[in-house]
Amino acid sequence: MKITIIGTGYVGLVTGACFAQVGHKVVCVDSDAAKVKLLQGGGIPIYEPGLEEMVKENVTAGRLSFTNFIKDGVEKSDVIFIAVPTPPQADGSVDLSYIESVARDIAAHMTSYKIVVDKSTVPVKTGEKVAETIKRYSKSKVEFDVVSNPEFLREGFAVDDLMKPDRVVIGVRSQRPVQAMKAVYQPFGSPIIVTDINSAELIKHAANSFLALKISYINAISVICEASGANVQEVAAGIGMDARIGRRFLDASLGFGGSCFPKDLSAFIKISETLGYDFGLLKEVQRINTQQMDRFVKKITETLWVLKDKKIGVLGLAFKQNTDDVRMSPAIDLCQRLLKDGAHLRVHDPQAMEKAKALLPKTVTFVSDMNKVAEGCDALVIATEWPVFKQLDLEQARKSMTHPILFDGRNLFDVAEMEKLGFIYKSIGR
Repeated sequence: MKITIIGTGYVGLVTGACFAQVGHKVVCVDSDAAKVKLLQGGGIPIYEPGLEEMVKENVTAGRLSFTNFIKDGVEKSDVIFIAVPTPPQADGSVDLSYIESVARDIAAHMTSYKIVVDKSTVPVKTGEKVAETIKRYSKSKVEFDVVSNPEFLREGFAVDDLMKPDRVVIGVRSQRPVQAMKAVYQPFGSPIIVTDINSAELIKHAANSFLALKISYINAISVICEASGANVQEVAAGIGMDARIGRRFLDASLGFGGSCFPKDLSAFIKISETLGYDFGLLKEVQRINTQQMDRFVKKITETLWVLKDKKIGVLGLAFKQNTDDVRMSPAIDLCQRLLKDGAHLRVHDPQAMEKAKALLPKTVTFVSDMNKVAEGCDALVIATEWPVFKQLDLEQARKSMTHPILFDGRNLFDVAEMEKLGFIYKSIGR
């Protein structure tokens, strides 16, 4: 299939590379000339395991190319995927201006039948608006179909998620584009669910909101565990073995962040309000998530008493492991709160330090070696669940610290072992 992807962010670039990997001819379009030049030269603007190698392989093979010109992408493709940002607005609703702009550009350059696929996360009924926009601005008045095809990619695992998807959702207004869309995804061998467009758009928001709910639920349980002397990891293991529940997304932590869950949760609440329903359950999910960070900061403050002029080491800046994405990162939020209370920070992240520098003041010390972050510190904090942090030289860290206090916001270490090593160890729900 000849495919165009408009937008080369996390979703667009991964989607384009994976489509090319299974044999499709893919053109990726982006308005950022510097990004396109970087990609054309074999560089990559984001960190995602396995992605850089895949991009280079398919560019070399001639299956993947990049351009600034949307006209080229529209003319050379049968299927056009829209994968542009849909950022949140102040009231929690979604800014659809990028979607509208791309729909107008597609309309201006269509000269034959095209399948236009909404890959971006959008509110229900957006497909209807995209179709109206293309029809209104189309010069040639050719036929087209609009399809909803929500993505379910986890940053840090996006390549695997697309190459081995749990399911593919295709929302359509008619049967005409179904066979072509099935041909796009046939090489991946996953179940394909065909629905109406509105249902497909709702599936994405409903899925992400449910996962956020699951995280907030276990974080609420972690509060009960701490108050009762129970262990949240043992509780999570016990309930997660129930096939109706499952173990995934039941890890107590600082709370969820990133560019998806907070945005999609707010959007779904707003969408529900416009449709006449007050989704109070999801508002509580938001409240629990905020309180989880409040509790963690309080734990640090109560232990250190006064944060002003305390030196604190922070391991982790990305919002989760295996990514350099710091958008709405709980780790960045934590750093900013500690800085506001007068603490001096030494920080490290395996991939996200460059992007974090734009969000943190120059007074923060960025340390390239994770084993040197703790030097001279009054406390050490683990804020992101990078597996490499489990290999931290704890003996060296303890000896180099002013006080051997470790706050583990991701429950990476064993409580008894940390106490045996001589640490004052505070974790979540244990």
